[in-house]
Amino acid sequence: MPNSRPSHLAEMLAAHGITETRGVEIMRLTRMLANAYEMVVSARMREHGLSGPRWRLLLHLFVAAQMGKGALSPTQLSKTQNVSKNTISSLLRSLEEQGWIERSLDPNDRRQFHIHISPAGSDLIRHSTPDHMDFLNQLLADFSPAEIDQLLDLLTRLHAALVARGGLSHTYEIERE
Repeated sequence: MPNSRPSHLAEMLAAHGITETRGVEIMRLTRMLANAYEMVVSARMREHGLSGPRWRLLLHLFVAAQMGKGALSPTQLSKTQNVSKNTISSLLRSLEEQGWIERSLDPNDRRQFHIHISPAGSDLIRHSTPDHMDFLNQLLADFSPAEIDQLLDLLTRLHAALVARGGLSHTYEIERE
């Protein structure tokens, strides 16, 4: 149900002749949702010494291994996680120190590293993911299957519009793993 009370931002924009603020409201709520999700994931993974970004990176490496992709380069991981090379280096260093990943030199180019999930990292993902997926599914418990399908469709369309109209079409692809 739409919020009938205008937000402070909507009131400020209206003072400047901007009356359509639903796009801003949707993006604000999307960001709030993403931030809340980050806090929840970090809190849930804290017992394992993982932040949300570290857990997602470990999950990505687990999925890559399960799909037979083997090891990935830090550059590939930087792109798929949408973080800078410095950030990926920091994330990888901490995961390696914790024993969740392993790093090996590329035999054909000794300047390059290959990153893969360790057996301990795989065990962590195998044990933590079912509970996390159950948690995510519980978030949808008050929605009907039709509402969930509609939400998925709308978010997919919003994402496609943002990529296309934001000029990201040639440089950005959604990871569907």
